[in-house]
Amino acid sequence: MKKIITLGLLVFAMFIGSQTLTAQNSIIEVNAKASEKTETLRRTLKFDNNQRDKIYEAYKLYIKTEISLSENKKTSQEEIDKNRARLDNSMEEILNDEQFSKYKVLSREENH
Repeated sequence: MKKIITLGLLVFAMFIGSQTLTAQNSIIEVNAKASEKTETLRRTLKFDNNQRDKIYEAYKLYIKTEISLSENKKTSQEEIDKNRARLDNSMEEILNDEQFSKYKVLSREENH
């Protein structure tokens, strides 16, 4: 009986551990994508470190939401569009007018 309980606890611990690793991998993936997007924009738009940090955070939120929406089979196009609009609004607040104009052009090219 002790062996069965021990084996059950071991299986449970492995299950919990694998869930934690999956969550950590997801966070690492989000951070990597946000960093990549931010650095790509930085090369083109030439923004400062303060703007970089804010853009990184905006992309992290956008990507997390995008992943969450893609996992939900009932996600509507409206929800996807709202997420994109939130990113665009954040970028408009962070970037100056010239940078934002360039961002919109790059954004349209990326989506087509």
